[in-house]
Amino acid sequence: MSNQHDPNTLPPKTCSVDRMVTVKEDVEKVLAGKKTATRRNGRYADVGEIMTLEGQDFVVDKVYSQSLGELTDDHARQEGFESLEDYKQSILSMHPGMPWLPQMRVWVHEFSAVKK
Repeated sequence: MSNQHDPNTLPPKTCSVDRMVTVKEDVEKVLAGKKTATRRNGRYADVGEIMTLEGQDFVVDKVYSQSLGELTDDHARQEGFESLEDYKQSILSMHPGMPWLPQMRVWVHEFSAVKK
């Protein structure tokens, strides 16, 4: 039986889990429990992988593709922002010249703290 139509079959990673959250402000939001997901233009982790930030481990719970047009304020709050507009402005300030196109797809990586 072929699994090419299985939604759980993800394409190869384009980067590594240790590069998933690198911006100092984002690291602080994750450590404070205010950021529980990160969206990247590539796939940085597999479900079950561990990301370690300042000695604290976080496990990747979900990885899926999403279009920018699907984003809501709730998604922005996962990212540690008050609103979708705040999140959008932050992304555009980090990527000058990048268009915000509703059909553009990103990889969502949801994670949670590993209890010691």
